[in-house]
Amino acid sequence: MTDTVFPVGVATGVGSWPGVDPRKAAAVVVGEAAQLPHLVELPARGLGADMIGRAAALLVDLPLDTSTTGYRVAQRTGPVTRLARDLLARDLDALEEAWELAGHRGSEQPVKVQAVGPLTLASQLELVGGHRALTDPGALRDLTESLAEGLRGHVAEVRRRLGSPVLVQLDEPGLRSVLDGTLTGVSILQTPRALPEPEALAVLQQAIATVPVPVLVHCCAASPPLDLLRRSGAAMVGLDAGVLRAADLDGVGELLDSGLSLALGLVPTAAPERTPSWRELARPAAVLVDRLGFPRSALAERVLVTPACGLAGASGAWSREALRRSAEIARAFADGADLTAKD
Repeated sequence: MTDTVFPVGVATGVGSWPGVDPRKAAAVVVGEAAQLPHLVELPARGLGADMIGRAAALLVDLPLDTSTTGYRVAQRTGPVTRLARDLLARDLDALEEAWELAGHRGSEQPVKVQAVGPLTLASQLELVGGHRALTDPGALRDLTESLAEGLRGHVAEVRRRLGSPVLVQLDEPGLRSVLDGTLTGVSILQTPRALPEPEALAVLQQAIATVPVPVLVHCCAASPPLDLLRRSGAAMVGLDAGVLRAADLDGVGELLDSGLSLALGLVPTAAPERTPSWRELARPAAVLVDRLGFPRSALAERVLVTPACGLAGASGAWSREALRRSAEIARAFADGADLTAKD
């Protein structure tokens, strides 16, 4: 296999998917998002299947259990961790089957896997006493090391099963709350402090440096910390184009100037009342590169097209349509289509 890089000028899904059937989901994703298929998450299955629960299947020597408010670090492996591992194994079985049917085994066709990032995970995971793991520097360090080690093993297993290159996406939707100190605590007197940006950056850098393949850091929240993301060591940064403000433009420009590429969320995660044309959906990307002073060719050369975020809350029909629209936009970018003409 050649050295793997994150593809640009193509489309992919962000991660989560509606429904509870991994084989049905894998068949759709490998078929509709053949440019860069991904291992889906199916949070509708419940415990162990959501973004934080999936981490229980990846963490090494750090089992999880549940509390009255969420997931909690446990003393020993219990039903929650076993369930999460079983669900992940089923998802991999389904993807492997779809991969075989599509004729991708042993090819250079890459596949993307997703995992919650260490900062969002630490912000949502409780320690035994009920405090967020983020509040304990030692726990944060152990959690980051465990997650990174688990991702190494996960990548190796997916590569072995599919015989194809693997790419990793780290999801950090809670990054802004971590930096701003807006998380709640077990009481009003124990609110987690804002994590200083240098500390947050060191955690993210450690995780990314440990993963042996290119990493995309996805942060679809408003006001993404673009400077931190740029310095994280990621090969690509994922953003929701719909929440970018004028104040974010300089940061996006610096990302591109530094050589990073963008995974740009352009397709809504829920079906709109009127389905927009591909040109309407693509227009924000054209406006963005125009305002930054980059040529339109940058859309084909530096952008991976995605839905705005995960599709777990969408209907099955719209999820498929969102991937089709993303692929249509990516083809238009590659073809140099006129993005500003009226439909």
